[in-house]
Amino acid sequence: MPSLDPVVDPFFSEWAGRSPEQSRSLDRASALLAALDLDPAPVPVLGVVGSKGKGSTATYAAATLSAAGLRTVLVTGPSFRGYRERVRVDGVSVTDGELRSLGESVEAARGELPSPAESGGYLAPSGLFLVAGLLHARAISADVCVLEAGMGGHRDELRLVGPEVVALGMVFAEHLGVLGDTVTEIAREKTRVASPDRTQALVTLPQSPEVAPVVTGTLHEITGGRVSPQVVDPATAKEPPRELRPSGLSAASGVLGTAAATRMLELLRHPAAAPERLHSVLGTVTLPARLSRHTVPGSTTEVVVDSAIDRVGVSAALAHARALWGGVDHVLLCLPDHKDVSGAVAALEGLPVTAVRLPEAHLRFDHDLPAHWNHVHAEDLSHTAVTALGQRVLALGTVYFTGRVLEVLDAPTDRLFNAS
Repeated sequence: MPSLDPVVDPFFSEWAGRSPEQSRSLDRASALLAALDLDPAPVPVLGVVGSKGKGSTATYAAATLSAAGLRTVLVTGPSFRGYRERVRVDGVSVTDGELRSLGESVEAARGELPSPAESGGYLAPSGLFLVAGLLHARAISADVCVLEAGMGGHRDELRLVGPEVVALGMVFAEHLGVLGDTVTEIAREKTRVASPDRTQALVTLPQSPEVAPVVTGTLHEITGGRVSPQVVDPATAKEPPRELRPSGLSAASGVLGTAAATRMLELLRHPAAAPERLHSVLGTVTLPARLSRHTVPGSTTEVVVDSAIDRVGVSAALAHARALWGGVDHVLLCLPDHKDVSGAVAALEGLPVTAVRLPEAHLRFDHDLPAHWNHVHAEDLSHTAVTALGQRVLALGTVYFTGRVLEVLDAPTDRLFNAS
């Protein structure tokens, strides 16, 4: 982690310097929000939670709001090619100078707080980028913020903000033992991002039979029965049209983001964009590392990049690539041991695969892999190395890896959509 970079050090220094007994501190984050006069939030907030697809949901929500003429700040994570991507205005990343200024403001306010050792916890990077997004929204007189949560819900800084609208993606048994020991406990944790007094709506994709009643019951408990879930079903939803939805498994996220943003516009009593205007903007949406298609510079080799981390995602990406190209020449796969390595291996049976290892010390790559697979370190990926794999290359894995691939390919990542 580039903790010595003055642009990003304010966001990562406490995390990098944490001791084993320290955990993320929402009390400390709350104090920081107060010190920066961000409690309450300076603009209405649409918060995005769920086990998968949060970035796609947040992007489509922001595009829908921007299409309606609202100046929209979007905070997502993690980044792909640069940390400025974590904060965007109408789909476009802030500049390095703007990110530096935001970091300086965070650093100055943090200096007023007790030290992490005194408070017993540290400020998490994802929470600090959320704070930076709110600061930027105030500085530019934005109309609304779309904020993507980290992995949590009730234990995420987004809960401190109190989103007016919550977009809840599908809830799976992801992060078991961290967010909860069962999928129902995880569903409760995600739903508890809602605020007792500020949240006016929760828009959700259809959940499993075990998750749906937990979402309803938890939301009623939090809001005193004031708010009930609004379910949007991609199978019957009219917006966006199917041809304007993301490819593969992200299609449902596009529907959810658009529906949640439409609900926010209703609450703000702001007219929605005319259909032709909305469709024009959604037609420009790009989702890096979500089945994104690229050409290796100086060659005819094409690469589809996708942040698939389990058997379902890998199978969907493989089906997409085969439909696009008619076949796949080679697969680059990077999955640390805590992901569904066995499922990915099964889905890729019979294909030439190179397993990629990342240098991050906290990631383990000890899972048994097929003996005939090739192996490479992420640092060794280059234009030449990728083109040597064939004309049709599928790059799959954790976002730490897909971000590196996008860097190798010099893929544009600073603009997610065009609202002009």
